[in-house]
Amino acid sequence: MTLNFNKSSKKTGQVIAIIVVIIISIVLGGLILKAEKPKAMTEEHSEGEVHSESEEGTHDESTGIDKKATEDHEKQHSTQPEEVLRGPHGGKLFVKDNYGVEITIFEEDTSPEFRIYTYLDEKALDPVLSKVSVNVERLGRKPEKYSFSKEKDYLKSAEVVAEPHSFEVHLNSQYNNKSYSFSYSQVEGRISMSDKQLTLNSVEVLTAGPAKIKGILKLQGEIKLNADKSVTIVPRVGGIIEKVSVNAGDKVRKGQVLATLSSQMIAEVRSDLLAAQKRVALGRTTYKREKQLWEEKISAQQDYLQAENDLQEAEINLSRVQQKLGALGAGTGGAGQTRYDIRSPIDGVVTSKKVSQGQVVSEIDSLFEVSDLSTVWAEMTIYAKDIITVKAGQQVVVKSTAFDAQTVGKIGYVGSLVGEQSRTAMARVVLNNPDRTWLPGLPVNIELTSNEVDVPLAISVEGVQSLNEEVVVFGRYGTYFEARPVKLGRQDEKYVEVLEGFNAGEKYAAGNSFLIKADIGKAGASHDH
Repeated sequence: MTLNFNKSSKKTGQVIAIIVVIIISIVLGGLILKAEKPKAMTEEHSEGEVHSESEEGTHDESTGIDKKATEDHEKQHSTQPEEVLRGPHGGKLFVKDNYGVEITIFEEDTSPEFRIYTYLDEKALDPVLSKVSVNVERLGRKPEKYSFSKEKDYLKSAEVVAEPHSFEVHLNSQYNNKSYSFSYSQVEGRISMSDKQLTLNSVEVLTAGPAKIKGILKLQGEIKLNADKSVTIVPRVGGIIEKVSVNAGDKVRKGQVLATLSSQMIAEVRSDLLAAQKRVALGRTTYKREKQLWEEKISAQQDYLQAENDLQEAEINLSRVQQKLGALGAGTGGAGQTRYDIRSPIDGVVTSKKVSQGQVVSEIDSLFEVSDLSTVWAEMTIYAKDIITVKAGQQVVVKSTAFDAQTVGKIGYVGSLVGEQSRTAMARVVLNNPDRTWLPGLPVNIELTSNEVDVPLAISVEGVQSLNEEVVVFGRYGTYFEARPVKLGRQDEKYVEVLEGFNAGEKYAAGNSFLIKADIGKAGASHDH
């Protein structure tokens, strides 16, 4: 019995020890959860997120205010800097004395506009009961005032909220004879850079203002052979090529032999020439004899006149055969009666060769192309909208797209027809080409410069950058650079006209402005609405 009692007592003690351990674990777990919960709430508020219904704190309606978030925000307000809450519509939420205002910038399928929602006791309030105005202060600009009117369940600003959305916002609201004021800052596309940093980075700062801009029309073109100094060579008779003396790319002189062919026609014409020459010689001898006999009254005058007539016919026939050989380009000499030399009619370069030894050719076959490359044509395509701008005699700058080279010329010809399919016209510039820099087939860009025009506001071309798919200029305000979207107009190599987005007298980054863009990219150009 004593043994059984001791065993029972020992078992009961173990059970009690286990229960005590479980109770202590539950109590400690509760204390840990209670200690961590406020910390998590504080982190959520600092990030400005909207609480869902699964979090502590109630959300009375879909358009109401998170009551728990508001209470936590008011408790922390006296001990740390004011934090901006997120409202139900994703905007910035401000609450005072149970009255709340949410402000957001809406720009989906519309120009950017302020939208304001009002609340009372964490519930949506008819916006018409509040009189709201907003003042916006931007760097280097005069304050902007926005007025509002009711639309659906919110107040909509009458004015467009221009980019950039980087500014100080002061919101004033009157409700139930009470005034409420709230403020917040919103920064994007902005960095700070001291004068010393400007010097170290060689960032040039200029002032926007009036400028003279040359009107420049940019066209595309191609270098082509000067057709006035380019010859396609064909044989004037058919035959067999015996010898080819040049290759493509060779320089040739006027009269130089390019190829030699054997032609039966040339042989026949030369035989006719020899026969005609002998007839002339015979006729001339007969004529002299008959003339002498007639003068000595030995023969009749009729014989003398007949001899004179035969001589004239022989001379006419000789002249005809000589002219035929001349028309064929064949001389009377040569190694053989069948030989025919194909010669270059101009000084130039063989730009095309389509013949080889032993080839049978006819009088319509193209054998060579010889071109004088001391001048070439730059032909440009002109779209219909630009035809009125392009005139003969205007000076243009021709630039190679393949390498660094440019030259100046004048428009010599403007086409009088517009292509039925292309809807474009053609203009031509004759370019001097002593060094053979401009080879036929080379694509080129052609810039036509018109008269200078005065524009009221322009900036350096170096100051124009692209940021977040927008064209911007980095304005200088104190020690800050801020990206300002701009709308540009005419431009030349130095200046570009500013139509919207920047003011005369404002300073901006010009040379090395890409460094400002890089720094803003590193900092992260947020767009918080």
